[in-house]
Amino acid sequence: MTKLDIQGMTCGHCQRAVKEALEGVSGVTQADVSLDEHHATVEGNADVQNLIAAVQEEGYQASVVS
Repeated sequence: MTKLDIQGMTCGHCQRAVKEALEGVSGVTQADVSLDEHHATVEGNADVQNLIAAVQEEGYQASVVS
C-alpha cells in the first residue's frame, strides 16, 4: 500500500480525476482518494514515481506520505 499527499484538489471532480489517473497506472489494483484529507491510498505494486507522474499529468501535486 502507498499513501500519497495530494495538493490542488478542490472538488469532487478533482477527486474523481485523481482516482481515475491512479487507477490507470499499471500495477494498481485499487485507489481511494479523500478530498477532505487530501490523501490517496493506493493498493497494488505500482511504481511510486509512476503514481506521482499520473497525478501531475492531471494538474495536481503528489508526494509520498512517510
